[in-house]
Amino acid sequence: MNSRIESLKKTFHTAFPNAIPTVFSAPGRTEIGGNHTDHQHGRVLCAAVNLDTVACASANGSNIIRIRSEGYDSFDITAEFSQPTPEEYGKSVALVRGVVSRIAELGYTIGGFDACITSDVLPGSGLSSSAAFEVLIGTIINHFFCYNKIPPTEIARIGQYAENVYFGKPCGLMDQTASAVGGAVAIDFFAPAAPIVQRIDFDFAASGHTLCIIDTRSEHGDLTEDYSAITQEMGTIAKHFGETHLRHVDEGKFRAAIPEIRKLYGDRAVLRAMHFFAEDKRAAAEAEALKNGDFTAFLSLVNESGASSSLLLENIWSPAAPQQQAITLALAMGKDLLGGRGAIRVHGGGFAGTVQAFVPNDILDDFTAGMEHIFGSGCCHVLSIRSFGGCITE
Repeated sequence: MNSRIESLKKTFHTAFPNAIPTVFSAPGRTEIGGNHTDHQHGRVLCAAVNLDTVACASANGSNIIRIRSEGYDSFDITAEFSQPTPEEYGKSVALVRGVVSRIAELGYTIGGFDACITSDVLPGSGLSSSAAFEVLIGTIINHFFCYNKIPPTEIARIGQYAENVYFGKPCGLMDQTASAVGGAVAIDFFAPAAPIVQRIDFDFAASGHTLCIIDTRSEHGDLTEDYSAITQEMGTIAKHFGETHLRHVDEGKFRAAIPEIRKLYGDRAVLRAMHFFAEDKRAAAEAEALKNGDFTAFLSLVNESGASSSLLLENIWSPAAPQQQAITLALAMGKDLLGGRGAIRVHGGGFAGTVQAFVPNDILDDFTAGMEHIFGSGCCHVLSIRSFGGCITE
């Protein structure tokens, strides 16, 4: 970390030679429980990880924000409210513009700053590099111009707003909350404008298991329709009962109506609704298991979550590309390598991308070698839970 920051400082001094930087950091996140529950106002369990997006930044006394990011385009924007620009959808500048505009809407006066940014949060890994970036920008502005008055949960909502409205991605709030708050976090989105956020004090390092994220290196560039179909189908079932989200639907009424609704909306929509009701309760049970120090029960629930995503949610491969089933293969290989121990599940949105595993320490080397034999060297990322969220590091 020190050499990484020292290198970033040199880059900053080259770009902005007369400024003295402050170092900021925002972590990536891992979803532990609650696969596709947050967008239905459900419950999730997530955690910050030890990969982060880092910035050297300094207020510049002007009204211009100048961003220089390693591996991405440089850009300058004004430090004031501005409307979303369709031409910027999907670009980093849209996220910065969205964070700036939302904080300005909250009544804060924002000034200009210079920042050089680098990240080791793997893009497309399900570790949410975009949320880390949003939280990082919010943390910088909060420190320089808002007297650190904006709490982490509000910084998370600001990041989500930027991603939804300015970046053009209809994400939930889980990613940003985990990055902003840090540690293991249980979140209840029943009232999404004021989610209940609870940090879970559990020493994962003492569990005898290691968190691994396996990058299957599968193509996931054209999966928007697959992701959208989950939200749409769950929403259709909710609408049938006069609600906008499944969390507010009575599960008993849903189950009683299955013969009718499967004819109206299809079996897949029914199965995905079934996944939601079970996964929503399971995420809460996982958090409770950790609070009680029952890691065995926690692992069992993680495996149940993975089975539900595979069988009911059906998000481990895309119907549009059935020949590409890297997630399915990773799950099958992982189960073989674990030999009935630990836990493994799809990670994040699914269809392609990554798998999450909790691997017993005594078989970690064999597990890593087995996964890398299939998916290539460096595919198995050994991570740890980071106890703090977006912050100043020095």
